[in-house]
Amino acid sequence: MLSIGLANAIYAQDQGGTDEMAQNDTTAVAEDTIAVEQTTTTTTLEAPAPAEKKDFQQVLKEKFIEGGWQFMGIVLLTLIFGLALAIERIIYLNLSTTNTTKLLNKVEAALETGGVEKAKEVCKNTRGPVAGIFYQGLDRYNEGIDIVEKSIVGYGSVLMGRLEQGLSWISLFIAIAPMLGFMGTVIGMIKAFDDIASAGDISPTVVASGIKVALLTTVFGLIVAIILQIFYNYIVSKIDSLVNDMEDSSISFIDILTKHKANK
Repeated sequence: MLSIGLANAIYAQDQGGTDEMAQNDTTAVAEDTIAVEQTTTTTTLEAPAPAEKKDFQQVLKEKFIEGGWQFMGIVLLTLIFGLALAIERIIYLNLSTTNTTKLLNKVEAALETGGVEKAKEVCKNTRGPVAGIFYQGLDRYNEGIDIVEKSIVGYGSVLMGRLEQGLSWISLFIAIAPMLGFMGTVIGMIKAFDDIASAGDISPTVVASGIKVALLTTVFGLIVAIILQIFYNYIVSKIDSLVNDMEDSSISFIDILTKHKANK
């Protein structure tokens, strides 16, 4: 009986200890859950705000400064001068454009009604290289059609030179811009290797600045060259169009003078 009672007492103590341990474990799990929730809430509240999105102008300005003013400034000057010349040429060529068909009709009507002097007056009041060629031809009208043709050809060459004025400078800036970018690339790489030699380490943080300068100068030089090349090709196509108009209208002009001379 004593043995049975002792066993029951021991069993009751074990059962009570087990219940107490289970209760302690449950309490610990609950505390851990609360701690995790608090940590998650704190992390959520302390999460950094998303970086402000920068527009194109801000990014371009930052990259320009990071590339170094020594070469980036020179590349920018080539862009400014090249664009100034290109815009001047575009304005000049647009002002030189003439409706050749309308001008030929006016000259022909003036020859029939008022003669050579009236036709010269029409050409003088019309701007553009085509009107200048007609005026030179009318000025030599009394010397014969052959002299008129030679005068038109000679003066046409002079006008073509005026139309192409400034193109050599634009092409120079197109060539210089990427060269300056490549020079900045070489100098940036030299700086990167100098930094490696000074630090005795080839870690990315040592060489990053020099490589960044090298790449940025190259990119900006190529961008400037591309922009100026587009303007250059437009100007060349405009000049070709004007020259074709000059040649076609000159042929028609000679025919008009020949016809007028035959009717006199």
